[in-house]
Amino acid sequence: MLTPDAALNRLDHILDLARRAGADAADAVYFGEASTGIGVRLGKLEEIGRSEGEEIGLRIFLGAKSAQVSVSDLSASALAEAVERVRSMAEQASEDQYAGLAPAGMLANGPFTQFDLFDPAADSLAAERLQEMAMEAEDAARAMPQISNSEGGSASAGQSVSALATSAGFRGAARGTSVSVSAVVVAGADVAKERDYDWHQTRHLADLESPALIGRRAGERAAQRLSPAKAPTGPMPVLFDQRVSASLIGHLMAAISGSSIARKTSFLLGHEDEQLFAPGITVRDNPHVPRGLRSRAFDAEGLPTAARDIIADGRLTGWLVDSAAGRQLGLPPTGHAARGSAGPPGVSASNLWLAAGPSTPQQLMSDIKVGIYVTELIGMGVNTLTGDYSRGAGGFMIRDGNLAEAVSEATIAGHLLAMFRAMVPANDLAFRQSTNAPTVRIDGMTVAGQ
Repeated sequence: MLTPDAALNRLDHILDLARRAGADAADAVYFGEASTGIGVRLGKLEEIGRSEGEEIGLRIFLGAKSAQVSVSDLSASALAEAVERVRSMAEQASEDQYAGLAPAGMLANGPFTQFDLFDPAADSLAAERLQEMAMEAEDAARAMPQISNSEGGSASAGQSVSALATSAGFRGAARGTSVSVSAVVVAGADVAKERDYDWHQTRHLADLESPALIGRRAGERAAQRLSPAKAPTGPMPVLFDQRVSASLIGHLMAAISGSSIARKTSFLLGHEDEQLFAPGITVRDNPHVPRGLRSRAFDAEGLPTAARDIIADGRLTGWLVDSAAGRQLGLPPTGHAARGSAGPPGVSASNLWLAAGPSTPQQLMSDIKVGIYVTELIGMGVNTLTGDYSRGAGGFMIRDGNLAEAVSEATIAGHLLAMFRAMVPANDLAFRQSTNAPTVRIDGMTVAGQ
């Protein structure tokens, strides 16, 4: 894997080749990663793996025509061949009046803040230590009452390097580390078995929860799911646990991407000026969080990033737009471009969260006679064209304001517009993933169970 400086030098080289081949404009990205992963099961080492990979993606423009190629062989001869190949592809491509690099006058300028994303301690974790962490997590999970089997504990650590360079003069690179631990166990016996898990990932080893805590939570969750009943059928309040509530914010992000708006494939078209959420609701995107899982100083087109309230006081503040969609919509790009090595930019949030409310989860459910507390969602029954929402769910019944018996094989359904308007967040926001939300309550959903 290349260092950030070496990656930028390699990108400069391929851009120079592209210019010599007649490209009117070009950009190139580098992605490299190396990681070690350990898996254990029933107290024994089950697998150990080391993965390393790197690739460069090159996009060139010949007038209004463009093409992109990705290569994992970074030798001089392979890069030269890639340039010839992508030029030939671009010559055969259809014209796209909206495609192109980001406006040169909007590009970010270095040096760039790195946001403390690299941890030498995480980068230097030995396989032996990772095995100890995986063992500790699984042992703690298996020690919990009613745990009868294990699907394993795991631990991994690694580092990544990314870089972007454009013919308009942008150059930027970043590197980071990650470390994670997980445990998956089974409770019960015979046919009355239930599975659950816990998992945590951080940039720095010091921020990772103890493997024993992760394991204990996995064991507790599996045991709590034993002897599930069927949920009743009908309209009722639904509470979404922290583990699943962030998915609701993900549906919002899919609906406000510039490409969805330009193609008219979003259920929010025509509703953007309405009060989408209750007053006081905030959804914030902040790419500058120290040690954040998705922190970045510039986006995938070389534009500067900045913190932004996607939803402020319950209202949408605008679409998330890359340069191509922005040209189609007549809007400036918002600095949310994201891409891989093999395709053009799209958009993505960075460190995203739904702000917490004032009430505890217990207070949110205190007046519910009959409802469901969802801890697991199954299936992909969400239509971002129409806004229709229908997913399988498991969790617990709420009876007379308290959690009651476990439930499984329920279906919860509604419409995302109505769900957003009815959403009430609790005060238990925790930052464990790239997108986070507290427990949320949504009244008026339809539940199908018995």
